[in-house]
Amino acid sequence: MSAANKARNKVDNLAGKAKEAVGNLTGDPLTRDQGRSDQAKANLRDAGEKIKDAFKK
Repeated sequence: MSAANKARNKVDNLAGKAKEAVGNLTGDPLTRDQGRSDQAKANLRDAGEKIKDAFKK
């Protein structure tokens, strides 16, 4: 399941980057900030996965 979680984190991170870019293009600070927030959440979950992997070894 770890690989599935890592893939989901990558997709969420890319979606956040896209949302941030749309916010920048449209000048909508709310959308931009939501994209940044989505990226931060994905990065935190990815860090958690890396910690779990470190303890498995």
